[in-house]
Amino acid sequence: MRMDDAAGVLAQADFFDICDDEQLRMLGFAGDRQHFAADAIIYKAGDTPTGAFVLIEGTVKARHEGAEAGKPYALSEPGSVISPTALIIDKPRPVTFSAVTDCELLFVPRHAFLKLARQSPELAARAAQRIQQDLGTYMHALEPLRGRMKGA
Repeated sequence: MRMDDAAGVLAQADFFDICDDEQLRMLGFAGDRQHFAADAIIYKAGDTPTGAFVLIEGTVKARHEGAEAGKPYALSEPGSVISPTALIIDKPRPVTFSAVTDCELLFVPRHAFLKLARQSPELAARAAQRIQQDLGTYMHALEPLRGRMKGA
């Protein structure tokens, strides 16, 4: 898969396997390739992202703020998707994403994804199922913290 064209970038991204080739091309066309220098903030906790980012090249650090604060983690696998829920949900995120190294990212705007989802009920259903699955995994990962959080 060529990482130099936007549809190719999306085809390699885990979340976007819910899209067919034509949907990938349309999202790729709507996408915006962006460069972030090392130490640049991609977006801060409390901000409401207007879409998701797909990592093309580089390393990104994610740091949760607030009650869920834990160890920061890094994303360096090409095709990693930053905040896929932002494609559907217009809410602030509790995570700060910053570039560790110089990074190339493809930004996929929410409005473009929602337009496709409105045109394709199958895509909307697959997106809802994927996000529900991801949230289930996230909630399961938080389960060990639950007892500690109640005592706080």
